[in-house]
Amino acid sequence: MSAEKLVVIGQGYVGLPLAVRAVEAGMDVVGLDVDADRVKRLAAGESFVEDIPTHRLSRALRSGRYRPTSEYADAEGFDSCVITVPTPLRDGTPDLSFVEQAGVGIGPYVRPGCVVILESTTYPGTTEELLRPLLESASGLTSPGDFHLGYSPERIDPGNPTWRLENTPKVVSGVDEASRRRVDAFYRRLVERTVPVDSTRVAELTKLIENTFRQVNIALINELTVLSHHLDIDVWQAIEAAETKPFGFMSFRPGPGVGGHCLPIDPCYLSWQVKRRLGRQFRFIELANDVNHEMPEHVAQRIMGGLNRAGRAVSGARLLLLGLAYKKNTGDMRDSPAVDVARRLRALGAEVRAVEPYAEPHHIPGGVTVVELTEREVREADAVVVVTDHDCLDYDLVVRHARYVFDTRNRCRGPVVERL
Repeated sequence: MSAEKLVVIGQGYVGLPLAVRAVEAGMDVVGLDVDADRVKRLAAGESFVEDIPTHRLSRALRSGRYRPTSEYADAEGFDSCVITVPTPLRDGTPDLSFVEQAGVGIGPYVRPGCVVILESTTYPGTTEELLRPLLESASGLTSPGDFHLGYSPERIDPGNPTWRLENTPKVVSGVDEASRRRVDAFYRRLVERTVPVDSTRVAELTKLIENTFRQVNIALINELTVLSHHLDIDVWQAIEAAETKPFGFMSFRPGPGVGGHCLPIDPCYLSWQVKRRLGRQFRFIELANDVNHEMPEHVAQRIMGGLNRAGRAVSGARLLLLGLAYKKNTGDMRDSPAVDVARRLRALGAEVRAVEPYAEPHHIPGGVTVVELTEREVREADAVVVVTDHDCLDYDLVVRHARYVFDTRNRCRGPVVERL
């Protein structure tokens, strides 16, 4: 009996871990990505996703069960297909063009009995109202009936050493009960626990709830941080004290803003649909977006103020930024607030240098010089700014040799340190 053939469309931070895990579970996997350069690198055993180290990717390739490709024709005869393509915002409006392209591309290869699962974050109704008609039109088949269709929101947290694909509960759904059972059976081969829900709309909303919750609470603590600075209160100490309460409190930490593929985008999908379908504003989301979007400017102004107090103008100053990725211990630069901070400081006339050990060189923003973290770099900087607190960085070295440190992540202590 031949192994199950799986097609994973999109080989990024979500799709590649899924593809490799499926190979390890005994499936034959076609990793499909329209980026030919990415496919070439994967075929050579070069991983660009921290959660999939090179040795894991190489093992998948050596097994003969993982084949990266940019050709949809390689999907022919598939049993299961998972779509993990980006769903960005364009001028505040959801851009589902990548989902549409995936549906049109895989549609001709949909066959009776197969299952197609959407994992990309989107607004409720996308699976049934957008993806299903594309698949039915291209295949001449219908769902439910001829093939199975479902939605399972991705819950990948890049760089998280504790919660990985296999031990994070997986929400599963289908357009009917038979589809839900098929989707559930597929993921039970890959993860420790599945969480079935009644409909694809419920599953789509689940993902938006998770990230809207985080976006709103981060905005709350960010605004509180800005106000606490003006009130001359140590917000970090207050948060640590609040954390001692064993019930009724969940800790969120301030920072220079939010980034990545979820928080700046997912809540906007929900807000957009509420306005489109109900004609109403989702005020919490819109307010949270405003607060978090303003944080890079607040950080830039605080740095300028710190330099001014030392008798140094920001124009012409040499600034050393620690971290450019949107979260620590990854190289993911998507919508990173650190990049926004760098851009704003450069616009003020500063020379911006950055220590970023994870990000690929072609993702570094223009005008920013990447350097190693050395005593000389720290000493020669007018200010060191902790923006993304990678664990591998030597913060003790920074505190010992810096003239002035502006820390947005609460990693440094000392007389030269000013915290967000």
